[in-house]
Amino acid sequence: MAKRAAPEVNAGSMADIAFLLLIFFLVTTTIETDSGLNRKLPPIEDNVEPPVIKQKNIFTVLLNGKDQLLVEDELMELKDLRKAATEFLDNGGDGTCNYCNGKKDPESSDNPDKAVISLKNERETTYKTYIAVQNELVAAYNDLRNIRAQSLYGKSFVEMEANLNDVNWPGNKTLLKEQLEKIKIEYPQKLSEVQN
Repeated sequence: MAKRAAPEVNAGSMADIAFLLLIFFLVTTTIETDSGLNRKLPPIEDNVEPPVIKQKNIFTVLLNGKDQLLVEDELMELKDLRKAATEFLDNGGDGTCNYCNGKKDPESSDNPDKAVISLKNERETTYKTYIAVQNELVAAYNDLRNIRAQSLYGKSFVEMEANLNDVNWPGNKTLLKEQLEKIKIEYPQKLSEVQN
């Protein structure tokens, strides 16, 4: 009796099928990118002594694991944070700020360019509350910049930034950029963030 040949599997098209599966995988797969907060960090400088900051020029905001705020050693609601930060930044305690409209309290910040807001949170703090607190602090700077831009140029800071970014705006962009920089220098955003 003759031996029968074992049937062979046609493997010629296996490479084609593998290639098609690879192409299908590459076309249909999306790779998630990390999203986070846009923050511009200062450049690293070697052997630079940290500046000496008076305690009265530091606005301390503590956020605990239960999402409670302790601002300047007092409990505070989130809705009151922007107003407190604005008052601190716009105080003008040493009299050198001729554009500040604050109370001129000598126990509070001397000048907006010397004022620092320190935000500290615990690891258990929820992300939602952390972002809400950060938004309120940044909004305090934006409110002061809007008020200053309105008094100097008759437009809000936000409107001026929108004009700068608008390619169809017919005005002088160089002058507008200088005006925006002046306001940013008067109210520089100094927000220090630490996580415990």
